[in-house]
Formats: sequence, C-alpha cells, structure tokens
Amino acid sequence: MRTAIYPGSFDPVTFGHIDIIKRASAMVDKLIIGVLRNSAKTPLFSVEERVNMLREVTEGIDNIEIQSFDGLLIDFAKSVDAHIIVRGLRAVTDFEYELQLAQTNKAVYPDIDTLFLVTSVVYSYLSSSVVREIASYNGDISKFVPECVTEKLKEKFDK
Repeated sequence: MRTAIYPGSFDPVTFGHIDIIKRASAMVDKLIIGVLRNSAKTPLFSVEERVNMLREVTEGIDNIEIQSFDGLLIDFAKSVDAHIIVRGLRAVTDFEYELQLAQTNKAVYPDIDTLFLVTSVVYSYLSSSVVREIASYNGDISKFVPECVTEKLKEKFDK
C-alpha cells in the first residue's frame, strides 16, 4: 500500500491546500494529512479546530486520514508506515526550502521520498497567513477558503 503524508499547519486550511489534497489522494492508496502541533508557534486555531476543519472540507475523499503530530516529520512518517511526503510548491523560493528539507529527510530516513506538487495557478499566491491577515480586517476571503472556514475565521476575529 502506498501511504503518503501531507504535513502542514493548516492554520487555516485554504483552497490551495484542498487542491493539493485532492490531487495527492488520487496518486496514493492512503493520504494522511498531518496537522503539525508546533510548540514554537502560536496558531490562530487549536490543533483540534484545524483537524475538525480539515475533516469537514475533505468529507467525501475516502482514502484520507487526518492526524495531528508533533516532533519530527520523519518520526511521524515511520509511525504511520508512510514512505512519501507530499509538499506543495508555489514559487521558486518554496522549492529551495523544500529541497533542503527533502534531502535532509532522505538522509535521516532513506526509505522516504518527497513528492512535490506545483500549486494550481489560481492558488499560487495563496497562503494561510494572507488569509488570516485579510480576515483580521474583515475582508472578503470567500475566494480563498471554504464557507465553513470563513465562518470559523469570523468567529475568531469577532471576539
């Protein structure tokens, strides 16, 4: 069975993430969406909220699983018997950073490969941080995230 991991913070999940999820899930038997619990960062949404949003927006994609993790991605990959890491690339700068990570991961865990998916052009500018910024000023984010995520962002910023 080909098992892959698509790791990220997903704070919040965007249409760009969903595009990568759909495309990657069609290439593997099982895609595990790994939601990073990073103690060095203060996300807008809790891990549980991010996992729940991902479950809601990926409903109907049968071969995915959503799990949170902390620590090294390689350790998580080993624990779920995954041999592929999926990463989305928006620009050349993403590639330089992701290539270093992929090579380091391969050095640490030779059984892992990284699959780079180029982001669809319509989402090439999109990032969670841009969405959070626009939402914080009550801007229209409907082109960037599903309606359920828009509602969750409004709840966060209306407080």
